[in-house]
Amino acid sequence: MVIGSGFGGLAAAVRLLVRGWRVTVLEQLDAPGGRAYVFRQDGFTFDAGPTVITAPFLLEELWALAGRRLADDVTIKPVSPFYRIRFDDGYTMDYSGDPKAMRAEVARLSPGDVSGYERFMAMSEAIYKVGFEQLAHVPFDRWTDMARVGPQLLKLQGFRTVYGMAARHVRDERLRMALTFHSLLVGGNPFATTSVYSLISHLERRYGVHCAIGGTGALVTGLVRLIESLGGVVRCKAPVEQILVERGAACGVRLADGEVLRAQAVVSNADSANTYRRLLAPEHRRTWTDKRVERAKYSMSLFVWYFGVQGQYPDVAHHTIALGPRYRELLHDIFERKVVADDFSLYLHRPTASDPSVAPPGCDAFYVLAPVPHLQSGTDWAARAEPFRQAIEKRLESTLLPGLGARVISSRLLTPVDFEQRLGSYLGAAFGMAPLLTQSAWFRPHNRSEDVERLYLVGAGTHPGAGLPGVLSSARILDTVVPHGSEVKA
Repeated sequence: MVIGSGFGGLAAAVRLLVRGWRVTVLEQLDAPGGRAYVFRQDGFTFDAGPTVITAPFLLEELWALAGRRLADDVTIKPVSPFYRIRFDDGYTMDYSGDPKAMRAEVARLSPGDVSGYERFMAMSEAIYKVGFEQLAHVPFDRWTDMARVGPQLLKLQGFRTVYGMAARHVRDERLRMALTFHSLLVGGNPFATTSVYSLISHLERRYGVHCAIGGTGALVTGLVRLIESLGGVVRCKAPVEQILVERGAACGVRLADGEVLRAQAVVSNADSANTYRRLLAPEHRRTWTDKRVERAKYSMSLFVWYFGVQGQYPDVAHHTIALGPRYRELLHDIFERKVVADDFSLYLHRPTASDPSVAPPGCDAFYVLAPVPHLQSGTDWAARAEPFRQAIEKRLESTLLPGLGARVISSRLLTPVDFEQRLGSYLGAAFGMAPLLTQSAWFRPHNRSEDVERLYLVGAGTHPGAGLPGVLSSARILDTVVPHGSEVKA
């Protein structure tokens, strides 16, 4: 049984099926995808969550395992520039994977930082070779696994933060922002996240940034078809209430309606904190007790406005990072003070820049995302949501999308409350536990449960962490820790 049909759960199902298991994926929502759910309204297709596809080879590998090609089911298209970064002073920078073009962009922004930028990218590559190529696909079951890689992480300065790593190499504050916002894409504060996540810069340069034609949801649809072609089953509207345990081992699940489904192994793609707090009875948890789960530090949450407009904005890039007047101070408000500030930095997604099919003819589809504190902030989002949306609309209208207010013809919101109630995220944290050094690898909930035999975890809340490459890699680890189906006695 696989609990949850996010990318981690769907990838896990494919891998288990080709290794001789019979697999059922259980999804509480009315359609698969988890955070990659799709909203369709007024002729628009809105990806609810992930929009940035990197390391597409991890997807291609899933299709290859089944003897097929990703291109047979899904069209992946490169996006260039990767991001257009707009600083609060109005200056823009096109961030891409072209080394020559990036040197020119850095020279235009801060001529004295070109050599420092090159050193940063060289360090990013060195970290990638260890942090991604060597560590992302292996389990950290024992403390000795962490001790084994400790010297390498020390040599690569993994004790520094993402921002600290950038600040060692470049002086211009705008360039430091451009080199460190990536950690927010995996739920981390660049002023606290381990510099191991600096590897994202090289990962993007090496493999590019892509989009799926039809939206990221097209990948979900493709994976479900792949699972079903292998004999697997995906059941929606099947919320799991409890993971059943007998003699210290997972033996199935109980659904919210009381139905019991027996299994010889359970894989949870649910939020790792809630896997332990909500799905496992306390008597089965020695390591991840309620107290330990609650003591952990969690990622920020997100406020997302999905909207469709009449007409188009052809000068707006596929991905835009619109940075606000404050950077360090705003992130301190979000992660430490846990207050919703009056200013914000935004990520604007315009998929119609690459794929007109997600909107009616002559229209543009958008979503705009603002990092906000998780629910420990105590914010009353029922009252705050619409004023916050209006403030974002005003900001976009004055900077990127003139005349926006009069052109919106479709609209919907997602708040931290939705992350908690709809998606089952503890505290409404959009990315699970924050990617701190002390909450990474062995310190994170393990892919093979420390507490219950034959219980496995995949997704953002386990090793190696959030982001599409991270959750796909967590499923890849199952090849190491889960026996082949033929080895399991009935």
